[in-house]
Amino acid sequence: MDTTTIQLLYLVILMIFLGVELIHHVPSVLHTPLMSGANAIHGVVIIGSIIVMGMADDTLSMILGFLAVLLGTLNVVGGFVVTNRMLEMFRRKS
Repeated sequence: MDTTTIQLLYLVILMIFLGVELIHHVPSVLHTPLMSGANAIHGVVIIGSIIVMGMADDTLSMILGFLAVLLGTLNVVGGFVVTNRMLEMFRRKS
């Protein structure tokens, strides 16, 4: 492995730990707004991964792009389902 790959791997590991710590310290009241923001970010991820799939020269890039589209779509749909379920708790019963 060259130094650039090691640096990128180190950066990804740091981002994972930082993300876990940030999410762990978020109050429960903010989970719904943060989920909506995460859905918007994953929409951008889906668009980017579709662009990567369109420019793919090899099979590995195509597989990784497809996985990114699939996982991003699952996250967006799951986020909207959870957000909708949480908002249903605050609606008045008729």
